[in-house]
Amino acid sequence: MAKVTSFNMKRGPVDMLPHCTRKLDTPAILFSTGHTNNYFHRISDVLIPLFVTSYHFNRRIIFLVADNDSRLTYDHRETLKKLSEHKVYNIGVEDEILCFSRVIVGLKSRTLRLSIAPSLNSSSNFSMRNFTKFLRDVYSLERASVHEHSRPRPRMLIITRTATRRLTNHVEVVDMARSLGFDPVAQEIGGSVASVAKLVNKFDIMLGVHGAGLTNMVFLPENAVVIQITPVGLDAYADEFFGKSQLEEMQLKYLEYKVTLLESSLVGKYPVTSDVYKHPVELCLQNFQTCKDMFLDNQDVNLDLPRFRKTLLRALDLFARAANQTK
Repeated sequence: MAKVTSFNMKRGPVDMLPHCTRKLDTPAILFSTGHTNNYFHRISDVLIPLFVTSYHFNRRIIFLVADNDSRLTYDHRETLKKLSEHKVYNIGVEDEILCFSRVIVGLKSRTLRLSIAPSLNSSSNFSMRNFTKFLRDVYSLERASVHEHSRPRPRMLIITRTATRRLTNHVEVVDMARSLGFDPVAQEIGGSVASVAKLVNKFDIMLGVHGAGLTNMVFLPENAVVIQITPVGLDAYADEFFGKSQLEEMQLKYLEYKVTLLESSLVGKYPVTSDVYKHPVELCLQNFQTCKDMFLDNQDVNLDLPRFRKTLLRALDLFARAANQTK
């Protein structure tokens, strides 16, 4: 948390306080974006807690941002505007002394990622389903559920990666998915948040290797299916970041495909007796930097197609049942 500014709260007589250049009756929320260098963390660690903390103010709230990261305040400006009718104040550059009748310091947090804990929303009764509906409103997304604007062949988005955790045989996966009855598209996720949201909302199934791109499941229509491909060693992270319980909160269906050593590019890189092969999950949990260096940044996946075929068939069955239930 080195990039997050600490604030000291001081109490004292009114006549000892700095002179206010402006007094505002509107309440404010002070929060930091200094730890949001990753797309997943911008959604999970800021936007979801900000939604829970601010939505009940009906946009009559001012955001005071410390450690401003424009990747959040600019890229997600549509979301911020939907939560507040006021401009966002970057308190690191403001040259005024703003006085508020009420300031909320920090955001309501939770244990699970991409989740809204019941203890946080007892007064507002918010859930992740409320948050994903809110995002569909923000970006004017057409599909609230998979049965809306449906097609004979379910559309599948296969998220590709070019740097780390690449799916090296994604072309063959596309061909197999098509032969099973899907309408698959393989592409890397990029562009503005608005364009990504509109793209993702068109699909019924999302498939990808564990990574930030899966965060875009928040734009899927309800009852869509998400297939997370979990590389060797990343089981705990896969469950914490994109686990079944979080997807159920969003009214999404979840399948996980655990990669075997024979499907991982780690094979042959280390001695056969290495803990990388014998105890990958434990090794990953012991030290994040080790996990990052070995399993996150230096591992690609080449799927065993006959083995993965079973997961695609399960996805097809899940989708068919979900689509029938929503009609």
